[in-house]
Amino acid sequence: MVRMSADERRESVIRAAMHEFARGGYYGTSTEAIAKRVGVSQPYLFRLFPNKQAIFLAASERCLRDTREVFAGAVEGLRGEEAQRAMANAYTQLIVEDPDKLQMQLQMYVTVAAAEAAGDHELGELVRKGWMELWDTVHVPLGADPGETTTFMAYGMLINTLAAMGFPPEHRVWQGFYPDAGVKGRLEK
Repeated sequence: MVRMSADERRESVIRAAMHEFARGGYYGTSTEAIAKRVGVSQPYLFRLFPNKQAIFLAASERCLRDTREVFAGAVEGLRGEEAQRAMANAYTQLIVEDPDKLQMQLQMYVTVAAAEAAGDHELGELVRKGWMELWDTVHVPLGADPGETTTFMAYGMLINTLAAMGFPPEHRVWQGFYPDAGVKGRLEK
């Protein structure tokens, strides 16, 4: 059997944590569940990460980075409406193919709100920074227009909400979206 390096094991923990936190949220997910999914002991898990919050931070950072990379990859060489459609389609495909990405985003927002209310601002700072990097990733391809960027991000958040609520692709609520992103991307499961 090939032994994993600590970096490879950390990567496994981040992937497992994204899945577990996406399903159960920060407060409903135990480090035991993450360790079990990876196939390590809890003490080993805490050799890789100092605590549960550090694991959640790493999973959140990865989720935001993966989403940025999807946007950046979709717009290579594109601007304006072409970039907008490409990013919308790529994002829709991402959350269809990997529902944990959508669920993790939603869990991040809930956890930030709870942490901020309790006076803990570390997670909020990380998520806000990552979200602003998402904003910046789409801003230039959309013509560096704040209105276009705001509209695009608003549509994305609406897509998140509708997808999370399980509206089927043929539902009338999707009619106002770009044809490719609203229905086609959701049908290609």
